[in-house]
Amino acid sequence: MTLPPPGKLKVLLVSNYPIDRQESMQRFAQMMASGLSQRGLQVTTISPKPVLGKLFAAKHTGAKWLGYLDKFVLFVPTLLQAANEADIVHICDHSNSLYVPVVKHRPHLITCHDLLAVRAGLGEDTFVNLNPSGKVLQHLILNGLKSAGTIICDSSATAEDVKRLIDGKESSRIKIVLLGLNRKLQILTPDEIDRRLAPVAGLIRRTPFLLHVGSSLKRKNRAGVLRIFARLANDFAGQLVFCGSPLPDELRAFTRQAGLSERVIEIVEPDDPTLEALYNAAYALIFPSLSEGFGWPILEAQACGCPVICSNTSSCPEAAGGAALLRHPNDEAGFVEDILKLKDTKERQNLIALGLANAERISTEGTIERYERIYYEVLARFKSKASN
Repeated sequence: MTLPPPGKLKVLLVSNYPIDRQESMQRFAQMMASGLSQRGLQVTTISPKPVLGKLFAAKHTGAKWLGYLDKFVLFVPTLLQAANEADIVHICDHSNSLYVPVVKHRPHLITCHDLLAVRAGLGEDTFVNLNPSGKVLQHLILNGLKSAGTIICDSSATAEDVKRLIDGKESSRIKIVLLGLNRKLQILTPDEIDRRLAPVAGLIRRTPFLLHVGSSLKRKNRAGVLRIFARLANDFAGQLVFCGSPLPDELRAFTRQAGLSERVIEIVEPDDPTLEALYNAAYALIFPSLSEGFGWPILEAQACGCPVICSNTSSCPEAAGGAALLRHPNDEAGFVEDILKLKDTKERQNLIALGLANAERISTEGTIERYERIYYEVLARFKSKASN
C-alpha cells in the first residue's frame, strides 16, 4: 500500500441521518468537507437517506425505529461501497460508531464529541435523560467505539472519559483536536448589527441584553440562566435572549411568575447572519452548562467580541482558553457578580481582547490541518500492519 501524495488523498466523511436533526454534528461534517476540500483533498460526504423513516411524522415513535432501519440496514451497502473506494474513512460522530465494523477493513477514524449519553447509560449523572431503549443504544455505541482504530476527541475532558471507559490507559489511538469555528464569524459595524437585528421581534435595540445559545436539554441549564437573570433583574436594566430551541412550558411559566416575560426574548433557530449580529451586540454570553463535549458558543461569542461567562466544569474552560470568567454552574450568585463586573470598561475590554485571541488560536484552519496529519498517520499505521 502506497500513501497517496498530498492533494490526492480520497477522504470519505460519514455524516448524520437528516431526520435526527443533529445540527451541530452536521455542521461539523460540513466544516470538515469544506476545509479539507480547500486543502486540495478529494472529499466525499455520505449519510443515510430517509426512506422508511419518512413514513411517519418525525415525532411518531415508529419513525425512530424505522430510522434505525434506514441507518443501520439500508445504508450499510452504500457505506461499504464508498469505503472501498476511499483511502480513509472518517466517521464524523461517535453516535454512529455502529458503522465501525462495516469499515474496519479500511483505514478509518471516528470523532468522539462527548460521552455524556454513554456515561448516562452506564448510570453516571451527566444530566442526560435516557429511556431503556436509549440505554441499550448507548451500550452499542460504546462497543462500537471500543473497536475503532483511532478516536479523535474534541477536548481533553472527553479524552479522559474515553481513556477511562474505552481504553483504560494512555493510548496512541486517542488524540485531541480542539474544534475551530464551524461558521465564519467576525466583528460587525454598528450599522450592520442594527440592519440585521431590526426584524427581531421584542428586541429593544441599544438596550443591553444577555445571550444564551443552545437547546433546552437539561445539561444546557437554561433554568439556571433564568434564575441568574431573576437575581440580576434589579441591577441590570436589560433583556435576556435565548437562541436555539424554544423554551419549554415550565421555563416560560417561571418567567411569568418572576415578572420577566417582557424582558425574556426567544429567537428560535436564528439564521447565521442573525446569530452573528446577536453575538456582536450582546452584553455577554451566559453559559452555565452542566456538562459539555466542547462548547462551540463560547468560541463563537469570543470571535465576535462578546465577553463570555461560563462554567468551570467539563470542557468549558478548555474552549474558553483563559479568556472567560469562570464559575461553577451552581454558583448563580457568582454569575451575577461577574455580569455586574463587566460594567467596568477596562475589565470588559480586556476580556474581549483575550477572547478574540483565543478564537484565533483555536482556528478552523488549525483543526483541519491537524486532522489531515492524523489521516496520514492512520494510513501509515494501516500500511505497516498490512505488510506484517
